[in-house]
Parts: sequence; structure tokens; C-alpha cells
Amino acid sequence: MRNMGMSSMSFLIAFLGCLVLAALIQAQDQSGFISIDCGTPEMNYTEQSTGLNYTSDANFINTGVRKSIASQLRNGYLKHMWYVRSFPEEGKRNCYKIEITRGTKYLIRVEFLYGNYDGQNMLPQFDLLLGASQWATVTIKNATIDQAEEIIHVPSLDYLQICLVDTGHGTPFISSIELRTLRDDIYVTRFGSLQNYFRWDLGSSRGYRYNYDVYDRYWSYGNINEWKILSASITADSLDQSQDDFKVPAIVLSTAITPLNASAPLVILWEPEHQTEQFYVYMHFTEIEELAKNQTREFNITLNGKSWFTNLSPQYQGVTTIRSKSGTSGKIIIFSLEMTENSTLPPIINAIEIYKVIEFQQADTYQGDVDAITTIKSVYEVTRDWQGDPCAPIDYLWQGLNCSYPENDSPRITSLNLSSSGLSGKIDLSISKLTMLENLDLSNNSLNGEIPEFLSQLQHLKILNLEKNNLSGSIPPALNEGSVSLSVGQNPYLCESGQCNEKENEKEQEKKKKNIVTPLVASVGGVVILLVVMAAILWTIKRRRSKDLMVEKDPSQISPQYTEQDDSLLEFKKQIYSYSDVLKITNNFNTIVGKGGFGTVYLGYIDDTPVAVKMLSPSAIQGYQQFQAEVKLLMRVHHKNLTSLVGYCNEGTNKALIYEYMANGNLQEHLSGKRSKTKSLSWEDRLRIAVDAASGLEYLQNGCKPPIIHRDVKSTNILLNEHFQAKLSDFGLSKIIPTDGGTHVSTVVAGTPGYLDPEYYKTNRLTDKSDVYSFGVVLLEIITSQPVIARNQEKIHISQWVNSLMAKGDIKAIVDSKLDGDFDSNSVWKAVEIAMVCVSPNPDRRPIISVIVTELKESLAMEIARTKYSSADTRDSVKLVTMNLSTQVVPQAR
Repeated sequence: MRNMGMSSMSFLIAFLGCLVLAALIQAQDQSGFISIDCGTPEMNYTEQSTGLNYTSDANFINTGVRKSIASQLRNGYLKHMWYVRSFPEEGKRNCYKIEITRGTKYLIRVEFLYGNYDGQNMLPQFDLLLGASQWATVTIKNATIDQAEEIIHVPSLDYLQICLVDTGHGTPFISSIELRTLRDDIYVTRFGSLQNYFRWDLGSSRGYRYNYDVYDRYWSYGNINEWKILSASITADSLDQSQDDFKVPAIVLSTAITPLNASAPLVILWEPEHQTEQFYVYMHFTEIEELAKNQTREFNITLNGKSWFTNLSPQYQGVTTIRSKSGTSGKIIIFSLEMTENSTLPPIINAIEIYKVIEFQQADTYQGDVDAITTIKSVYEVTRDWQGDPCAPIDYLWQGLNCSYPENDSPRITSLNLSSSGLSGKIDLSISKLTMLENLDLSNNSLNGEIPEFLSQLQHLKILNLEKNNLSGSIPPALNEGSVSLSVGQNPYLCESGQCNEKENEKEQEKKKKNIVTPLVASVGGVVILLVVMAAILWTIKRRRSKDLMVEKDPSQISPQYTEQDDSLLEFKKQIYSYSDVLKITNNFNTIVGKGGFGTVYLGYIDDTPVAVKMLSPSAIQGYQQFQAEVKLLMRVHHKNLTSLVGYCNEGTNKALIYEYMANGNLQEHLSGKRSKTKSLSWEDRLRIAVDAASGLEYLQNGCKPPIIHRDVKSTNILLNEHFQAKLSDFGLSKIIPTDGGTHVSTVVAGTPGYLDPEYYKTNRLTDKSDVYSFGVVLLEIITSQPVIARNQEKIHISQWVNSLMAKGDIKAIVDSKLDGDFDSNSVWKAVEIAMVCVSPNPDRRPIISVIVTELKESLAMEIARTKYSSADTRDSVKLVTMNLSTQVVPQAR
């Protein structure tokens, strides 16, 4: 009876303990958790044993079928593993799209338990993608054992796509997806993301996860005979974790291992599949034995025979984490924990985490193109297998698309073929957002309405096929007259070659027949008005001819504006060169000085004066329209901070622009170090260049009537002459602001990613503040020498990077390290503040260009004063302060 009573009491205590534990589990904060049960029939539920809140995957994917694992396996697994989503008859790639917080560090885990869900006992193999890049190949090795892929990753977008790809080796499936937010300052690497290679609770006989682990890391278990196990009772309250950023659970740290032979080292080793693979290692230590006064535990750690950490003495019930500062690689990797001479006890280790670096080198498709093609998919309800990234990986390119893949930049959509796709309605405006489109095929559909004007404004469009639709109205003249190969046959309601006017005349004649009795006075009045109009036209023509004659005598009378005219009407006929002239000038294209989207640039000479000759390539993406625009603008605008057009050639397919020669190339070459033979730009040099470029913009906006918007301000379009005077170049995309009182011009978006005003991109409303935004980005380049968009997985914009450092007040970390502290800090701060207000998302908060010029001149004056009047003592003190302010910027985990 007594034993039964004690047993009942124990049961009661255990039961109450479970209730308390359940209450604690429910109270845990899961605000940074996303837990998705793939295939579950329930919309939401709470896992009883862990307290984790799971949601159905129904809101994250619209393909696949729900299946259940074999019923006899359920008892051995948690509820979120009971169902799977399988993709037996879907497309090659099926993707989950999950909204997340961009720039946040996540632990991402996907799990797979085959469980013979399809009754076929066929173990599949398939690929797993994270966004545009290959994450892993999933090979199911046992039907009754679950597998997981886990990675620590910082997404560069505000959503995450996890894709399963059918590689022909069985049907892809998935059991669950889990995302956990992590602190930014843990699991830090120099590059890449961290794939979980092994996470081991050493000395334990079971595994742990949430709610023991606040980050819900899985801690595996298992032991080797050569190790002796130590254990102690350690609670979270007794554990000193004040210095522990990794928050290793107390239950994990309560066990440890030590060598069976106390004098032998404790060795942990593994052989990578490839010796070039990089690994990051995190070792966690807690002294779990209360040592006597005459006992000491101290040891060194070596990596492949070289010292890695020395004189480590784990703190009693405290936490010490030793971690890699950089990646480790080799044919075999050996960590050895060895007693020091002063130690009386052998080394111990409680837990270890090993991660393999994965560098996702495949960039995601340019976000503007993704948004546009997603809208097109939605508007026309495209039923094709369009999932995941449109352009990448290239093996899984969306059907009907072709893309370009620029080096160190995002893929761009260049071709869209939606022929015979059952499209109806009008040609949607979202197509205009595919700004790099060269080929568009919308033939054999049921599209109606007029052919929109925006198609003629797609700068790179070469082929447009609109055959076999129900389009109506007239063809935009720019499409008929431009270089686009246009096909519009079998559109019964479409007017061609003046037919619309003929139809209108026919309607008018019918109207006149119905109105037989027309007042005579109206007819007479109409004739009088017609005569007056004709007289006005003749007077205007005569006046224009007089003005043309006057202009030939006095070129200063020209107003800087665009006019449609042929070479024969251009005022400066002496600036027109024949192709044979160009051959002589360039010595048969002997010396190449640059290449770009327009074509190749050659060095030439006119009367011993060097010039740059830019030849339009027949396949140039900029096209003839930009050639014409640049000629017409530069014939009319003249300023010391704008490149001068010496002349041009427009002879058949041979088209060239001849500029003044800028001996020191473009600004970007100097900031990036590509011009290694020239000296690094000083802070004063950089400010002078910034003032010059801003002054050129100020002239375009305030000195020209009507104002001109450059539309492609970037560091490669700022050229430097032999005296490092800066001049704006490349005006092929420039637009004027109408003189009818308007403040903007609506146009198809054009420009360069990273420099492009986000407000202009969203609204198609181009204003003078659009150039201000682009100039702000250039100014940040000048200050930092950083790329505009980081060349890594995160693709962080330079303004985000600078903003994060401004909060710390550390100007040293912002400024280009090549300056080596040789600058006036107030001058730099002023420039940084100017740049950041220029790149404000709200155009109303951006300053006007004249204010920018004034502020930059003040910043330049500060720097000139420092270099001119500072004494040797002052310079020494500046160097001393620079050393004291020196901070090591720790790269973020990727």
C-alpha cells in the first residue's frame, strides 16, 4: 500500500509538472517563427509536445496534392510530419512563396518524411532551390526516417521562394517548412550562407529542440566509445548566460565528453566531400564539475596542427563559445583539444556546431522584371508552369521567356512569347515595365483595343508580333517609323496606311448626306476660317525660314529643346562627318578606348586634337532613337560640365557620335580601382568631381528652357578630362519637362538599376527629383567606393548600407578606406547627409539641385581649409584620432 501511495504521488507530481511545462510552452514567444505543415487538412494547430504553432501550406502554394504517411509511422513522429504535399503531375518546378522581412537573418529548415505516402515504396531524389539558386539535392534513403535541410540565410527580398524540382528520379514531396529569426550578430561569415553540416549535443542520449532552444535548433545526439561522458544537473536559472549570444540550452550544456585516457587529446575530425569546401565551427563549453582547489582544467585547441585557441578554462556553469573567424577547408579537418602543462584535468566539450558555406552565386531576376511578369501572369491568368524565379536557374527558365545574364548583375527579361495563350482584353501597361524587352510576341490571341503608345517607347524592342488579334484604331506612328520589325496582319479592326482617316471621311460624308440643308452662313464662315488658318500657316513658315537664316548667322539664338528634323535641317552642318571622314579620324578604328551598350568607342584625331568616336553597333540595345536624341540635345546645350559633341556621322547603317576626348575615363573606373595606374582620388578630388557633376545637372534643370531631365545619371556617365574636371555624358535617354506648367513627364521607365528613382519606377512620372535621386546614389559611391548594389546574395543597396552605419555614428566605416582617414570629418558628414536626403524615397523631401550644389561647395570649402591651414601638429593629431576611431566592420552573415 505504501509503495502504491508513493507511486500515485509520483504520478501526481509528474502530471502537475507536465501541466506547468505545457503552460510554459504556450507562453513562449513565437513572433519570429513561421511554421508551415505541408499537406495538413487543418488550417492551424498547436503541436502538443513542443507548443509550436503550425499553419497549413494552403496559403503559400496552389499546386500539388495532399497525402498522408503510413498510419503505423505516426506514433514515432510529431504531428507536423504526418502529412506531405506531393507534386506527381505538376510542372517541373513547384514553389512556396513566403513573405518575410528583408535583411533579417533566418534559420530556414525544410523536412521530408517519405513514409510510403504513395504506397509505391519508391524512394525519390529531387532538387531543392532557394530562390534562383540550387540549395541541395534531396535523396531519400529510408522510407521511415525523416531528413532535413537547414540553412542560415539573409534574404535580399521581402519574400522567400522554396522550390522543389523534378529531376526525373521520383516525385518531389515535402513535409514541413520552418523559419526562425536569429540575431544579426551571431553566425557571422565573410560571405555566403551557412548550411547545417552537424549540430551535436555531446554526451546526450536524446535530441532537443524548441521549447528548450529559443531559436528552435535541432540538437542531435550520439556518442563514440573513445569518449567518457560527464553530466550534471544544470537549469536555465543556474546557468550564467550573460555573455552567451548563442543561447545554447542548459539541457544541452548539462552533458559533456572528455577522453577516456586523461592524458590523450580530445579529437574531432571529418573529411569534406571536396577539399575546397569552407566550414565554420562553433564550440560550446561549460564546466559542469565543481573543481577542487588543487584541480585545474585548461587546454589548447589546434586546427590541423596549428594553434586555434589557447589556454581555455571553461567557467563553472558559465558559457564560453569559441567560433571560426573565417572559413576552414582541407582534405581532412582535425580539431584537437589538448591539456596544457598547468592542467590537472583533461579537456571537455559540451556541444559543437559545424556549418558548410554555400555561396548562392546565381542572382535573382531584376525585381522590376519579376513584378512586371507576375502582373502579366495575373492579368491574363496565364496557366503555364510559371513558378519561382523567371530567369534562373537557366535550366528552369519560364516557358516563353528569354533572358540576358549580365556579369555581376541581375538577369533581365529580353523576350516574351505569349502567342496562342488565350489572352483577352487590352494590351496591359505592365508590359512597359519590361524595359529590356527586345522581342514581344502576342500573336494569335483575342486582344482588343488600340495598340498602346508605350510599346513604341520600349527602348530595346526590335520585334513586335501582334498578328491574329482583334486590335482596333491606328498604329502609333513611332512604331511604323521606328526600327521595330512590326507584324499586325489579320486584325480586322486595325487601320493601316491612312485607312482610319478614310473611314472617318466616309462617316463624315454620311453625316453630310443626312444633313442636306446646311445653313449657308456656316459654309461661308467655314471657308473664311479656312482662309485665315492657311494665311497663318504661311506666315508661320515664312517666319521660321527667317529665323533659320538668323540662326545660321548667330548660333547663340538656339533654345535647348528637342525638334524633329533631318540632318538637312540641323543648323551646324559643319559638324556632320561622312563615314570616310570617321575612318580617317580613327585611323581605321585602330585604338579602342571603351565599349558599352551603344557600341565601341575609338580614339581619333581631328587636326591633332584627340576625340572619342562612339560607333553605333547594328545590334546596339540603345538604338537609333537614342542616337538621334543625343545629337539633337548636344547640338543645342553647352556647358563646361557637359561633354561636348564635336560632330556625328549618320550615313546609312554607319552612325557615330564624336565627342571631346576625356583622358581620365569615367568616375566609376577610379572609384573601383580599375584605373590602377592613376593615383587614388583624394577627398578634395572627389568633392570637386561631385560639384562639377551637380553643376552640370543644375544647368540642365535651370539653365535650359524648357528644363531637361538626364534620366541616366550614374558614375559611368561622369567623365573626367586630363585635369580631372567632371562632365556629364550620355544623353540618349534625356527628356524635357513640358512648358505648359507641368512638373513632370509621363514616360516608360528607363535608366539603370540601383540609380533609378523608385517613385519614378512606380508611377512612370519623371521629374527633376528623379535625377536628384540618381545623383545621391553617385554621391554615396564617391564617399564609399562601394558598389551601388552589393555583389552578393543579399543585393543590399548602397543607401541601406550607409544608413545602417550612420546609426552607429562611425564615419570611418562609411568612408572609402583608401582615403586612410585623410579628410575633414565635418566635410564628410555634410556630404553623407546631402547624399542620404537625395535618396529619400519621398521626392518631396529631396532638395532641389541648386541647393545640392551650394551644400557641396560648402563641404569642399571645409576640406580645402583643412589641407591649406592645418599645421603639422594638427595633422599628427588627426592621424592619432583616426587610429583611435578605427573599427573593424564585421561582415554580416549570409
